[in-house]
Parts: sequence; structure tokens; C-alpha cells
Amino acid sequence: MNNQPDVFFAFFGLARLLRCSVLAIVLSITGNVNASDKPLIEQGIQFGDPSPGRMIVWSRTDRPARMMIDYAFDEKFTEALRVRGPYAFESADFAARLDLTGLPAGRDVFVKVWFEDLTHARNKSDPVTGRFRTPGDEESIRFVWGGDTAGQGWGINPEFGGMKIYETMRRTQPLFFIHSGDTVYSDSPIPAQQIAEDGRVWTNRVTPEVAKVAETLDEFRGRYRYNLLDENLRRFNAEVPQIWQWDDHEVVNNWSDAKTLDDDVRYSVKHVPLLIARATQAFFDYAPLRPHGPEESERIYRKLAFGPLLDVFVLDMRSYRGPNSANLQSRENESTAFLGEAQLAWLQNGLKNSSAVWKVIAADMPIGLNIQDGVDEEGNPRWEAIANGDDGPPAGRELEIARLLSFIKRERIANIVWLTADVHYAAAHFYDPKRASTKDFLPFWEFVAGPLNAGTFGPNTADATFGPQIVFTKAPPAGHVNLSPYAGLQFFGEVNIDKKGRTLTVNLKDIDGDIVFTQMLQAE
Repeated sequence: MNNQPDVFFAFFGLARLLRCSVLAIVLSITGNVNASDKPLIEQGIQFGDPSPGRMIVWSRTDRPARMMIDYAFDEKFTEALRVRGPYAFESADFAARLDLTGLPAGRDVFVKVWFEDLTHARNKSDPVTGRFRTPGDEESIRFVWGGDTAGQGWGINPEFGGMKIYETMRRTQPLFFIHSGDTVYSDSPIPAQQIAEDGRVWTNRVTPEVAKVAETLDEFRGRYRYNLLDENLRRFNAEVPQIWQWDDHEVVNNWSDAKTLDDDVRYSVKHVPLLIARATQAFFDYAPLRPHGPEESERIYRKLAFGPLLDVFVLDMRSYRGPNSANLQSRENESTAFLGEAQLAWLQNGLKNSSAVWKVIAADMPIGLNIQDGVDEEGNPRWEAIANGDDGPPAGRELEIARLLSFIKRERIANIVWLTADVHYAAAHFYDPKRASTKDFLPFWEFVAGPLNAGTFGPNTADATFGPQIVFTKAPPAGHVNLSPYAGLQFFGEVNIDKKGRTLTVNLKDIDGDIVFTQMLQAE
């Protein structure tokens, strides 16, 4: 039998195999192909904007790639479902988000995320896993809130254990977390070292993007990448869905239409609108936030519903405000806007039509605390928030809030609680019309928590227009400002809503998880 063809084809196949192997080695050496050159997921994953049957899943890779997701209802990923996610491109800093839908209520959901690059090899990243729980109508609710992360130069200190307060919050096993703003500090450089109280040295991890004030788009994005270097935060993100809002430091301190950087030598970019545009893109690249829609794609204010017990109304107190001023105008106009007419109408309508027992208003600034923004050309105090240092009838931005509070009273909307941060200490305020200069509102509570790994300040003075009683405050001793996390004065808030008793209990907790104040409210 003649077997020459078999020998020929065997030899040809061996030669072809050797040629391919040599080619693969050459290409690997030259960098054109490398089977081990797989995408990286260095920032972990985030979950956000929990809603009935759905959850935002966010992650980031290091090159053009496609997000892929497996999810299941047990940690072994039995009968996992696969979802092909969006592409990650440089235009969004290689970040991607997917709205995971069709989720059952009251279930633990286990998620695995990876990226496939867009080469013919389709190299896959190592997967990153996480888990969250979907809200259930028959369950009580626990959530946490706080604000102000990595501010005043107090960044990630490995010797301290990093951003430890995020690990403390994770251990409370909350259903979700409200970040009340100042998610990053774009205007606050993080040095390699700085001196804390008692002469102690605080040592930071530092990246080029945080070593100076943020001006370029990459520097703004670098602020978010920096925070995600922290293991505590990444572990927290992989377990606790988040609801983000923003305040001023995502852009620059105390920004409004009146902001100017002409005298700030740290900035070569002096155009605040340009900085706002870049900061906004970076925020939306990294926030685990569900886009609103094409009619206002960058809208941040929104409502998130958690069954019959809770509606959360997330405010934006930054984007629609008029200029920071003496804030004493006697009539409303464009200069007194704070929420703005569209957002105010949305909030009024949402509160009126809410059937939830509790209505939480997540605000990025408190109502009745005096927060100054320097002085104007005449030397008069210029105000950053709602209050204006005048204890009399509503004026300036207070007029808009007075209109909102009057509407709530007129519509008899009960069980409203305000949660906020911004001032870098913990506090509980009871707003009492009996003690106020204006009487046309129902009594309500406002709770303040923070900072989350930033400098501690306070306390601020109160403006009597809406009659706030300072029921509790925990802040640095008089004369002490910008205390580091070493001082232990880092705070977050925890809310527990009991389904059976319909009570809402607020615990203000410190960095170690110890309760420093508690207040239980009974639903009307």
C-alpha cells in the first residue's frame, strides 16, 4: 500500500505547526500578540440606584473591551444567567455600566463581571465578583449615609488601614448607601505626608492626578480612580448598592455662578464653566448612577422607591442655584434659586403622590446651618447654602425652601426626614415652627453625618428662620479645625425602618461603629 501522501501531509502539518509556534513567539516578543495580556479590572465593581427589579452594575477596565456579566441567586453561580454588557471605550475612561433588570424582590444576587478585549484573541480579564440584596416588600430596611471622602489632604493612609470607615459601614450590612456629596475633592491636593493633630504624621498614597488641583478631564477622573485604590472602599462597593449625589468639591470649592478663580494661583484653567463640564463628565463616568434620559442626560435629582416603607428623594443643590451672595433678597428671582423651579415642582409632586410610609429627602447641604463663602465686594458675608446668618423672616434662598415647607404643610404630608452631610461633623436638628421666625411649616428632623475620611470641622452656627433646635452635635473642640481621621471624629448615619412598628430609627455612628446618638421616630 502506498503511504506517501500520508507522510507528506504529516510533514506538512508539523511544519505548519512549527511555523505558527515560531510566529506566536515572535509576535509575543514584539508586543503584537500576547495571550497573557488580558484586560485588567483594577477599580473593582460598583452597584447603584437600586430600584424594583433592577440594579446598575458598574466597572472599569484598562482598554477597549466589552463588559460581560453572569448573575445567579447562590454563590456557586448555579444556573447563572449571562448578560452581554456595553463596550468600554476611552470616551468614558474605559468605564461601563449595565442596568440589570428582571430581578426578583427580596433575594441575594451574586454577580460576576469580566471584560473581553476587542482583538481577535478576545482576551478575558480575571472576573470580579460581588453581591447585593434586592429590596423586598415584606422586609424591614436598613441603610447608611454620609459624605465627604478624601478631603483636605487626608487620603489613603495604608499605615492607618486606609478608609476604615467604609469597612465599618459594610459590616452593618445595609441594603444601600446614600453618598451625600463631595464624593471626591478635586480642588484639594493630596500630599505624600502632612502633619495631623499632636504632631503626628499622616502618610498618603499619592498618584499624579491627585498631587494638584484637577483641571484636565483626566485629572478629574483620576480623583475617582484614586479613591478606588482603597481596599475598604472596593470591598464596600462590591456589596453595598449606592445612591450618589454631588456637591461642590467634585468641581471646585463652593462653586456657583459667582465663582471666580482669577486670584487662585493653583489654577491655570480659570474658566469655571469648563471645569464644571469636565468634572461632570468624570462624575458620570464613575458614578453607579442610572442615566435619566436624553431630555436631561446629566440630571442627578431622582426618586428611588423601596416598597411601601420608603421613598428616597435625591436632591441636586448645586446645578440649578443662583450665585452665592449676601442671600438677603426679599423676593424670589433667578438669583435666589437653589433647587430651581423644575426640581422644586418635581419634589413637591413626588412628595404629594408618595404612598410610602417614610419619605427621606437626601440633601447635599443642611437647611438651617450658616455656611459662609467669604465676603462680597462690600465686605458683607457671602453664603454658600440656604441660611443667611439672619434670624428673621425668610430671605434669599430661604424663600424657596419656605415655599416647599409651606406646601408640605398645606398638603399634610407626614413622615418626612432630611438626611445630609457637607459640614464634616455629626448632628441632629429638630425644626420647630414654635421657635421659628416663620410658622408656616410642619415640624421635621434633619440629621447630619460625615466626614468619610476627610478633615473634621465645626460646629456651625444655626439660623433661627426655620427654628432649628440643635439636639445633638459631635464636632472638634473649640479652636480645633481640620482634624485628621486619627482623631476618630469620622461619622456616618444608619437608618433602620421597622416594618411591623413603622418606626424609623437614626443612629449616628463613629469610625469604629459605636453609636454616638440615636433617635427613634414613630410614623404618623
